[in-house]
Amino acid sequence: MWFIHPKPVGSRKPVAVLVQRERLDSANRVTIDAPMMPLPLPLPVLGPGLVPAAAPETVQFSVRYALPEYVSFMWQHAGYIIRRRRIGTLATYWMQTKSTWSAALHFVTQGRSRNTYEFTIDTHGIVRASRSGVTLVPWGDVYSIRRYSRGFMMVLKRGTLPVPFRCLNAAQGESMVRFSESLRAATRL
Repeated sequence: MWFIHPKPVGSRKPVAVLVQRERLDSANRVTIDAPMMPLPLPLPVLGPGLVPAAAPETVQFSVRYALPEYVSFMWQHAGYIIRRRRIGTLATYWMQTKSTWSAALHFVTQGRSRNTYEFTIDTHGIVRASRSGVTLVPWGDVYSIRRYSRGFMMVLKRGTLPVPFRCLNAAQGESMVRFSESLRAATRL
């Protein structure tokens, strides 16, 4: 079975374009270059009726992923993504198996089970730190927070971040639910 899938056009290298505009500084009559891109906004805390007005507390935890746990996350998430395409049962399970196997292979080859990841999730965004570096994810880059049998899956513009239940206490789990509700309510506006 061959599936037609759109391919990237041109080079695969990331391209960054800095767009600037000129504005007039009234005090000195000098033009200043100012970026047109707005600063990333923190997660909105909505009022009564949508989400509790109190901001979710900061969630801090560390996680060391295991292969069976990671495969379970990827199987469930791939199933959700592929079933939305409505391509038939046989093709769905073939693509789900292939994508989960590929994710497991990447998990093993990149040595993700050897790293301990430190997460900090607050109203400004997500910070993931490990010995390989720090990743900062603003809430504008988070599409959704999905709940699966083993934990939460944060779906980002580029990739996902699984958060196992075993790493969260009850209060942190409630905060993750509030973050999810706030994100869902903000996308509806």
